[in-house]
Amino acid sequence: MFWFRLIFCSLMLSLAATAVSANPAEWRFEGWDKTDFTRGRIAWSEIMSGGPPKDGIPSIDQPVFRSVAEAADLAPNDPVVGLEISGDARAYPLRVLIWHEIVNDRVGGLPVTVTYCPLCNSAVVFDRRLSGRILDFGTTGKLRNSDLVMYDRQTQSWWQQFTGEAIVGELTGSSLTLVPARLESFADFKSRHPDGKVLVPNNPNFRNYGRNPYVGYDSSAVPFLYRGDLPQGIEPMARVVVVRNDRAKPVIVTLDALRKRGQLTIGNVEFTWKAGQSSAVDSENIAEGRDVGTVEVFGHVPAESPKALPYDVTFAFVANAFHPDIKIMAE
Repeated sequence: MFWFRLIFCSLMLSLAATAVSANPAEWRFEGWDKTDFTRGRIAWSEIMSGGPPKDGIPSIDQPVFRSVAEAADLAPNDPVVGLEISGDARAYPLRVLIWHEIVNDRVGGLPVTVTYCPLCNSAVVFDRRLSGRILDFGTTGKLRNSDLVMYDRQTQSWWQQFTGEAIVGELTGSSLTLVPARLESFADFKSRHPDGKVLVPNNPNFRNYGRNPYVGYDSSAVPFLYRGDLPQGIEPMARVVVVRNDRAKPVIVTLDALRKRGQLTIGNVEFTWKAGQSSAVDSENIAEGRDVGTVEVFGHVPAESPKALPYDVTFAFVANAFHPDIKIMAE
């Protein structure tokens, strides 16, 4: 998939002068006849093709699970999105999400969308309820700032995966509520939730699950399919932790700072880091990827118990693209 995108988008970039890749009139012929392109809060030039067409990377809409004990094919360091709501604990392995990017699910009675954008290493969970209705999400095949652009099947509005904000269409300006989750090792999830469930592919033969189609992306000098400004004083592909809490602005800290200290407190936000989780976009076999560790983030409020906060472990170029006014803390 990575090389398919690379070849396809190199061609698209060569055609940029014709604006074919950022033209709503052309997009309508790609299956976007219900999208209201008169409404949007971005420049069309910010959108580019990721290679696959609409739903070319298929979401999982009827997820299937097995018990933790049955997940013998997962290595202890396999990265998973761990989610627990009202006692219902589920793990979504990146070895599956890297091929599907979106899972529409219901956990503990709450309709959620579990998302992962490999090019941004962004794993975010959203409450998919909005204004009295439940939305179902799929992939547009488009990117903005190298990040997955999702769409809801109810209105065909386009949504930014990294922020959870509708950027094109009827629902432009709406935002999804973030749900706290952990990007963690399977061993950590299993330890916390021995009776939990693990997502499995609906069709195990559909893709080569466990293989990374973005081999070597971790060590790239520059991000793929990105045309924006790069951060200053930090490598664009360095990992950073972006915390969305009750503050007006997010808190962003480098993973290296956490790795060196193991624990770090910034204001009312407490970070911890421990080894044992593989990168999903490093080696061909995901379980053999370099150890990037697992981060936990909690918010502390006087007289209250620590509260798990929504956070994301992404690349510095992504944090800079969406939050250019926020300093990335390295110490």
